Amino acid sequence: MYEPTLRFLEACGLPVKRSSPRRYTALVPTVPGVEAVFQRHADITSKVEEGNADLGIVGLDRFSEYRQEEGDALLIIPDLDFGRCELVVAVPDAWADVLSIVDLADLSVEFRESGRELRVATKYPRLVGRYLARHGVNYHTLVPVSGTLEAAPTMGYADVIADISASGITLRENGLKTIEAGTILVSQGCLIGNRALLRRSPERLEAAREMIERLEAHQSAGDYYRLTANIQGLSEEAVAAQLLEQPEFAGLLGPTVARVYSAEPGHWYAVTLFVRKGLLARAVDHFRAIGGVSVSASSADYIFYQESRAFRALVQALGLP
Repeated sequence: MYEPTLRFLEACGLPVKRSSPRRYTALVPTVPGVEAVFQRHADITSKVEEGNADLGIVGLDRFSEYRQEEGDALLIIPDLDFGRCELVVAVPDAWADVLSIVDLADLSVEFRESGRELRVATKYPRLVGRYLARHGVNYHTLVPVSGTLEAAPTMGYADVIADISASGITLRENGLKTIEAGTILVSQGCLIGNRALLRRSPERLEAAREMIERLEAHQSAGDYYRLTANIQGLSEEAVAAQLLEQPEFAGLLGPTVARVYSAEPGHWYAVTLFVRKGLLARAVDHFRAIGGVSVSASSADYIFYQESRAFRALVQALGLP
């Protein structure tokens, strides 16, 4: 998560300046008073939980596994759009009859009747134990492992594994396969915070607000292109009416239309609006169909709404007015 997190923060206008790779602290110069602390991925949730950090960026899988049920760590933004992977159950390819979690539950019964338990190697005993119980795999033993899991069935200290997978390639290369309904959790980078620290310090909460706003605004902007074009028409209202004939191309609140004082004959108007990235080609065709010329598209860095939804939810979770 180290490099993806730094790239994500850089894209959000929150570059981390680390003077040396051996230093475990760094500055975030665009937000005064913010210091970054580098920790192992597995330790970030506990550091936030213990109050050693106000905010943390960590995988949702690690947060879900290590958070305390009634503790001070809370989820602020559950999906930062990077680090996507899945926590899955994988069984040996040779188990031709085990295709789903239902099959695995039946197999656990067979194991029990033969005098032994189904052994599941994992780094996520909490999440995996709950998942197996929820799906009726009642007879099993969790085998905690800190290193590589894929070799566990081959080496004989586990029968199946439950581990993080991004593409499935490593599983297949080690003779393992996923099963139907075998996804325990879809994970990605998330933002967490310490409830107690943020509640009692207005200064910390204000710094958190600025960071949350930038993260959220950058994510919002990633869904859109800013389109501009020149369109000939009778008036601003007439041009706007043409654009609004197809509401999906109307922008966030509506198009901005302004008079262009051109040497060209007729009345020309400059139009600016935002469209979702998946609609770009259709939006350009619509502009052309109503006489648009010089259509250009650019990516936005931020889109700030009337208020930050994530920060509003945080304030509510903290019980603040």
